[in-house]
Amino acid sequence: MFFDTDCAAVVHNISYLRFIETARTLLAEQLGMGLVEMARTQVYPVVVRTEIDYKKPAVLGDKLVVHGWLESIDRMRFWCAFEIRRPSDGALIVASRQMLAVIQMPPGKPVRLPADWATRFAHLRVKREEKA
Repeated sequence: MFFDTDCAAVVHNISYLRFIETARTLLAEQLGMGLVEMARTQVYPVVVRTEIDYKKPAVLGDKLVVHGWLESIDRMRFWCAFEIRRPSDGALIVASRQMLAVIQMPPGKPVRLPADWATRFAHLRVKREEKA
């Protein structure tokens, strides 16, 4: 969109984060954390950290596709990864990862990930190194 670009018609870096926010909201729905359910329970996934690499510029008129997936889980946090690509040439425009924690509001305290995630996403569980 025009409002996503600067005066040189290059997409603003902050626009990519908005695209990722939309993808993360849709991903959360697939993971069982839909907006209505979050509002009812007041349990929300909250971004703790964002890592983003801007690989190539996108410009006004480019069509972009955002792919997001659950990358890894721990007891109290999880990572989602995202890629933004330009289908016309397959170019990777942005690669990003976000760490999230699940927070109960109020009082704003972290809670464990949903109990079924340990089995549903066992293949994504972070492995701890054994202590000597």
